[in-house]
Amino acid sequence: MAARGLRARLGRTFLLQAAFIAIAAVVGVFLASFLLEGLLVRQALSEEAAHFWSQRSKDATFPLPATLNLTGYLDHAPPPLSGLATGYHELTMDGVEVVVCVTEHNGQRLYLVFDQSGVGRLATVFGLLPLAMVLLVLYLSNWFVFRASRRAFSPVIALARAVRGLDPAVPDPAQLDPTRLPRDADDEVRELADALARYAQRLNEFVTRERDFTRDASHELRSPLTVILVAAGVLEADPAIGEAGRRSLARIVRAARDMEELTSAFLLLARESQTGLQLEEACVNEAVSEEIERARLVAAGKPIHSRVIATHDLYVDAPEKVLPVLLGNLLRNAFSYTDVGVVTVEIGAESVVIRDTGVGIAPEQLNAMYQPFVRGDSDRRGGHGVGLTIVRRLSDRFGWSVAIDSHPGVGTRVEIRFPASRSILRPA
Repeated sequence: MAARGLRARLGRTFLLQAAFIAIAAVVGVFLASFLLEGLLVRQALSEEAAHFWSQRSKDATFPLPATLNLTGYLDHAPPPLSGLATGYHELTMDGVEVVVCVTEHNGQRLYLVFDQSGVGRLATVFGLLPLAMVLLVLYLSNWFVFRASRRAFSPVIALARAVRGLDPAVPDPAQLDPTRLPRDADDEVRELADALARYAQRLNEFVTRERDFTRDASHELRSPLTVILVAAGVLEADPAIGEAGRRSLARIVRAARDMEELTSAFLLLARESQTGLQLEEACVNEAVSEEIERARLVAAGKPIHSRVIATHDLYVDAPEKVLPVLLGNLLRNAFSYTDVGVVTVEIGAESVVIRDTGVGIAPEQLNAMYQPFVRGDSDRRGGHGVGLTIVRRLSDRFGWSVAIDSHPGVGTRVEIRFPASRSILRPA
């Protein structure tokens, strides 16, 4: 499309240039014809009259002008001319357009009648012929310039197509090799192609490193977390562990699970695109139930009640860990920043609303909450300040919207909308 647009713009430019040249040339020819028929003819008649009076004063028998286009009358003229005053007049005699110059000298009157129809034809013929030649030369030169411009742009267009055809996942620098350009490519275009090829090579190396990192991190980070959870399960079955030990063990399990989900979220967000991500139908209601039970552990010992109000069973297509990470971060925040009161989750036809009666967020802090390592009321709460950052990035990645409304001392309301979701109305 870009190539066609560029060529079309070049074509339109040269066509407009040719049209302006033609208009200017035609106007010039008609202007020259007007001057020739008007000013020049009158100037010639004036000089002819002056010449006649000069010669007549020397020789009384000097004859009147009588040529194919010029006729003179002295004192006595045909009726159409006899009543004319001195000066120039344009009229029609016997169906012919003429210019009449009337002058007086020593009581005598001279009438010079010039047939200007022939002049008009000559002006048109001898004006159009040179015009046709000039236009032909100009149009040919424009055509050659147009062809040269297209040849000059064709390597750039070919290079743009090669860049557009690169696979972002595996960019091939060979597609930008300067030797693949047309032979008439300029040195500047070849230099640009070489720079793009080197950039594609660095991008390819970066993509390879990113892919290796996500693969290695997925294995190296998940393995110790799995060991921690398995060991915690074994210890939990040991009857010798006291109540204080079990509380500590519960915190270890909770931290390990949070780290597992956080790792999954980071690895998911580290991928350049959704290519290779396995989507499956996930039930939002089930994810809310699981995450709200896990979030209760954050509020252990606090007088906080929780309730879920579901008018629909809501389903979305997403990778396995996305919904738990998204909802888990929001629910943990709701329980963490609520000291006493209620955390309510409302599940509708295409949205989830989480309300709490916590400390709230000041208006000047609300926009900054999406920035990494920013925490509200950080002197009293835990966390690392990355929860809402992950929520925003995940929602943007999958086309969901998250809106937060909060008032200090009143609480916070978070609404997540799933535009491409499916829902089933629950019976009343």
